Amino acid sequence: MTTEQATPRTRSRPLEVLIVGAGFGGIAAALELRRHGITEIKLLEAAPQVGGTWFYNSYPGAACDVPSHLYSYSFAQRRDWSRLCSPQAEILNYLQAVARTSGVAPLVQTSCRVRRCQFDETRSRWMVSTEGGETHEADVIILATGQLNRPSIPPLPGRELFAGHSFHSSRWDHDYALAGKRVAVVGTGASAVQFVPHVARQAAELTVFQRTANWMLPRRNRVYSPLVRRLIERLPWIQAIRRRWLFYYCESLTLAIRHPRTLGRAFGLRAKAFMHSQLPDAALRAKAMPDYAFGCKRVLFSSHYLPALALPNVELVTEPIAAVTERGIKTEDGQERGFDCIIWSTGFRASEFVAPMGVVGAGGKELSDVWRNGAHAHLGLTVPGFPSLFLMYGPNTNTSGGSIIFYLEAQAAYIRQALEHLRTGRFARVEVLAEVEAESDRATQERFAGTAWTGCDSWYLDGQGRNVANWPGYMREYLAATRAFDPAEYSFTG
Repeated sequence: MTTEQATPRTRSRPLEVLIVGAGFGGIAAALELRRHGITEIKLLEAAPQVGGTWFYNSYPGAACDVPSHLYSYSFAQRRDWSRLCSPQAEILNYLQAVARTSGVAPLVQTSCRVRRCQFDETRSRWMVSTEGGETHEADVIILATGQLNRPSIPPLPGRELFAGHSFHSSRWDHDYALAGKRVAVVGTGASAVQFVPHVARQAAELTVFQRTANWMLPRRNRVYSPLVRRLIERLPWIQAIRRRWLFYYCESLTLAIRHPRTLGRAFGLRAKAFMHSQLPDAALRAKAMPDYAFGCKRVLFSSHYLPALALPNVELVTEPIAAVTERGIKTEDGQERGFDCIIWSTGFRASEFVAPMGVVGAGGKELSDVWRNGAHAHLGLTVPGFPSLFLMYGPNTNTSGGSIIFYLEAQAAYIRQALEHLRTGRFARVEVLAEVEAESDRATQERFAGTAWTGCDSWYLDGQGRNVANWPGYMREYLAATRAFDPAEYSFTG
């Protein structure tokens, strides 16, 4: 550990922490810090409510594909979920209730979008400016903006010419009636898989434009019976056993992705058999069946999406889109289809992380410049040259088979330990050593070799083909790596 020893003194002010984002990550960080006596906390949230991605993604059928007793905080287990994988409204209500009952909700300033964060080296303080013209200061800043919150719409020629209605699935227009309309859905990712069956039941015609097929596994998500609900509510150990079993099941998915030639092949055969049973029509099945290794892209769970593609008013198009026209969409084979509405289900700008927010560290260094050749951070949490700045759900901390809440809790505990060391040592700033971060990044990228993640193009990769999204190992490995903060990996100065 490198330190510039200061004369012991009483701090003129308590340690002030500013958290950008009030989704699962920001709330987890605030709760962890408050439980350990760090209480000067402020959260800035761009949305009008707490909730992050679960506030924005309100499309029909929106739900988590990770069971709720795993996709929830370990310290705030709820035993009255309505079903195995809860719908969006329940998850949003859960997170808002946790924020409210824990006392974090009053610390959140909503409808406050951060424009720029700049480190003041003279004062060892972060200066944060918002789009509304406000300025905030803090000793420490935690960026909990997530990976999946900035909608991405491809820059197709003519997109601005379309005369009909259009919107992104994560900004669903609930005031627009789809009944009787000719609707196009562009994209077949996790969101589309959930809302396409609902749209198919309303639209007169539905055309789904697929760039790449997905591996699918069944999801049985019936509402719990009164008996099951009573058992879960009255016998807490049932929930604990289910949570533990789900943890290891999710770890087995990661095992399959890490070993595509053995267990991955077995999972792929299972998925293929399921998809075959869901699509009896051979021609349609050929379009919907992926041609890459199981787990290279996100594996999707649905028992309703594939049958929806077989409905008489639904067409699956795999021909690439050439342009958007005034009437609709033209594909590369020259065919133009007319639509009343286009729903863009084209995902998020996942590899950009904190953008478009500007982040300027020591020496005027721009985070966007540091990440020009691919985002990287020690354990997904800290970047050299950006003192007293931490990330939640940062580079290489996404999970392909587990619960992101597990990662966020581990990150919150790690950050809290770092801040305790900063506070008790009376230091002004903490910064990860450059050589530590470089070795951490090298080891992370090295672990992708030979896995299914390297076998196709996916949103996990940035423009250079580098996997900047996923943790290449297991949930238990990430917990082990972040369990104990090591001061020797950091410089403390002040």
